[in-house]
Amino acid sequence: MAFPVDLRRCQMLGLAGTAFLALGGESAGALPVQELLAPSSARAALGLVGVYFGVVLLIAAWALLGRVVRGPEPPTPRALLLVLAVWASPLLLAPPLFSRDVYSYLAQGAMVDAHLDVYTHGPAQLGGPLADEVAPVWQHTAAPYGPAFLGVAAALSGLTRGELPAGLVGMRLVALVGVALMAAALPRLAWHSGADPAAALWLGALNPLVLLHLVAGAHNDAIMLGLLGVGLVAALGRWPALGAVLVTLAALVKAPAALGLLAVVVLQVRAGRGPLRALLTTAAAAGATTVAATAVAGTGYGWIGALDTPVSSHNWALTSLLGRVTGALLEHLGSGLAPLAVPAWHALGLAATAVAVLAIWLRQRPKPVYALGLSLAVVAAFGPAIRPWYALWGLFLIAAAAPSTSIRHRVAAVTATLALAVLPSGDPADTGQLVLAVSGGVLAVVVLWQAHQAAQAPALGRAA
Repeated sequence: MAFPVDLRRCQMLGLAGTAFLALGGESAGALPVQELLAPSSARAALGLVGVYFGVVLLIAAWALLGRVVRGPEPPTPRALLLVLAVWASPLLLAPPLFSRDVYSYLAQGAMVDAHLDVYTHGPAQLGGPLADEVAPVWQHTAAPYGPAFLGVAAALSGLTRGELPAGLVGMRLVALVGVALMAAALPRLAWHSGADPAAALWLGALNPLVLLHLVAGAHNDAIMLGLLGVGLVAALGRWPALGAVLVTLAALVKAPAALGLLAVVVLQVRAGRGPLRALLTTAAAAGATTVAATAVAGTGYGWIGALDTPVSSHNWALTSLLGRVTGALLEHLGSGLAPLAVPAWHALGLAATAVAVLAIWLRQRPKPVYALGLSLAVVAAFGPAIRPWYALWGLFLIAAAAPSTSIRHRVAAVTATLALAVLPSGDPADTGQLVLAVSGGVLAVVVLWQAHQAAQAPALGRAA
């Protein structure tokens, strides 16, 4: 007998999940350094169990909501947006979760506000409390972000006067604006692509990765994807130049969004504009936007040379892993080529990415939104650095334009797996922390199973 599912139950189950996430994060999240607890402390251990208990509840709520969306009476997009707001609400005032990147954003914004070159120096050059919050690996690393985002971060630094609590709230509000833009764009993109708007919102906006990493983690990928989405919507309508401007701004947050300009050109050609005219119009709008945004932010063009900032032999990525294994083997054999192994694999990964993206566009050219989603997924998968939230680059547009339900199911399975991949502190896990995290997840599964059994009992009694 099926577990009784309706929109209200899904909403309450997901709310319980994010509430446990927020509560657990108070002792196990990516807290300011003065509030950090030893991982072995009882409060940190309980918080870690609570966070993973909440993550599994949220994944379960999302999966059950997918059944409702595919059911005979699917909810309207407006009803799904209300669910998103309810699920996100406990996370609004929670500490940062799953990453310390938000502290880097604040420090880099303060550097721009202080007229320090973020593309030459790392946050250590700033010094002070904000710089102390940045993870050690990024203390002496130049910013990889474009002037559009750093301009926002600098403005936020000026408004908050460098105060950490206000800065964290402000950066989360920026991320929420991005998520709102994503949610606004998804139904229109789905409609244009012949997909179900409700299914697109379920996979692309209510996705656990969105809540865990864009809302709770306050990552700038949210504003990048939001600008990219509304830019594509504008290009679908009668405003291709505006679309090019918005997509360029997305790329001036994080560079991978620049692939969206190709979609803008293709959409114009499909609307009847000549290829040369479409290309020139898009290039002119992109160039003017880049010059204007860079001038307003006052950062200069150093971001172009800093695009390889995430490239590190210690990054978790397929090419980095293969490079480390190859380097270890060459070193064992006594070869002097060992130091070249990781750069060589990174170069191969970039070459493979270029070939794959070209093949995607040649095959999926009639579906530019879907082609862009696949391309961004390839960039994330084969790039020299990867984080769980990078999966959202492609997932967002695949959710809007996937041509079949089976593709959405496979993407959903990947999402559920990645949602469990990072500790709430953002630090690498040791054996003890893994045991605690698994314990929290197993406890959630037990509770869900007991709820399932309790729901079945009255129905079985009536049948008897």
